[in-house]
Amino acid sequence: MISPHPITPEPGGSALPLSWGWPQGLRYGLLGLPLAFVALPLYVMLPNYYARQFGVPLAGLGLLLLSARLFDAVTDPLLGRWADALFARSHAHVLALGAVAALLLGASFFALFFPPINELPFLWAWAGACLVLCYLAFSTLTILHQSWGALLGGDALGRSRVVASREGFGLAGVVLASLSPVVFGMPATTSLLVLTLVLGWWAWSRSPKPVPVSPEPSLGLASQHDGLLAPWRVAGFRALIAVFMVNGIATALPATLILFFVQDRLQSPPAMEAWFLGSYFLAAALALAPWLRVVKRWGLERAWLAGMVLAVAVFAFAAQLGAGDTTAFLAVCVLSGMAMAADLALPGALLAGVIAKRNDAASGQFFGWWNLATKLNLALAAGLALPLLSGFGYAPGSRSAEGLQALTWAYCLVPCALKLLAASLLYCLLIRKSP
Repeated sequence: MISPHPITPEPGGSALPLSWGWPQGLRYGLLGLPLAFVALPLYVMLPNYYARQFGVPLAGLGLLLLSARLFDAVTDPLLGRWADALFARSHAHVLALGAVAALLLGASFFALFFPPINELPFLWAWAGACLVLCYLAFSTLTILHQSWGALLGGDALGRSRVVASREGFGLAGVVLASLSPVVFGMPATTSLLVLTLVLGWWAWSRSPKPVPVSPEPSLGLASQHDGLLAPWRVAGFRALIAVFMVNGIATALPATLILFFVQDRLQSPPAMEAWFLGSYFLAAALALAPWLRVVKRWGLERAWLAGMVLAVAVFAFAAQLGAGDTTAFLAVCVLSGMAMAADLALPGALLAGVIAKRNDAASGQFFGWWNLATKLNLALAAGLALPLLSGFGYAPGSRSAEGLQALTWAYCLVPCALKLLAASLLYCLLIRKSP
């Protein structure tokens, strides 16, 4: 566990009012568990559930999901601006909206998976409305929670501890969400989500409070000239989000294609899929604390660079694997999970540093654009990889040499190239220019 460590301020930032140890990490980070928990059923299980349970056509369901997802992405900057206004009022206003969002998230999730009428025309409207409400509540709660952590301030190591607390519980939520529907079924899974949302909000309400900040005319939410584009005036944010986008697509590509690679390139037994995914997320969770030690020694930027280099080495090795290499791929999952832990904890801590140096009340706007970029990464990875694979001769279940070669390039080598590009941007835009 993380031992209590006093977090000191950086120039232009604010200090945490107390030491950051496991009690503070538990109170702030616990809400990350249900937020990650809800994402897996929404993005992975819902299409299969509606197709099998209710006979909804996949093509129409895909269009519905895409429309709701686009609405979700474009509302994030607006939600961020709203969050800034609440933080400028009081912590109580933030927590009150968080409670409403948590209740709406639990209710809309239940309604989505248990519609009152199973007839097709009704299902389209019901699923569309529930998805919009679910995404809206999820994004609102996520932005409020992220902004709260960023406004706690602290130095590089301190910000990393705050983000690692959130992401560590998030990884636990992903693992729990992957097991719960299979082991307990959807009714119990829904109850578990509601319970963890209540406990997460309660713990959050008792976590360390952000140090109050005053909006600055140059960037603060009161500026009428900048509006939603205010964060883009900050050079540090533009540089960081450029690295984040390129690196995010590189990370999302393998996540999109892993099951295709396992099933067709490795020809692995279906029972091994749970081992691969479980080892990946478990390794990421266990690697968070070691990455914090790397941050303490090297700093945030160089630690993130080391994570990118590790990922490139791992996926370059994975490109050499073939049918039956399941043990070697298990090692790939463990090592790539360790590299992914750096992607989870360190970029968010760097963003918190950009916000701290501004010393204003625009953290929600920053996280609104940040979350939009995260969602675009996932959309671009799927939107580019799958059509290109099809164009190069790959189809699910294919055993042709050309198709498997295209799959290997898309799963292993294209992410390596994008990681190297992200590493170059990180060095040129952030490391070389840092004091």
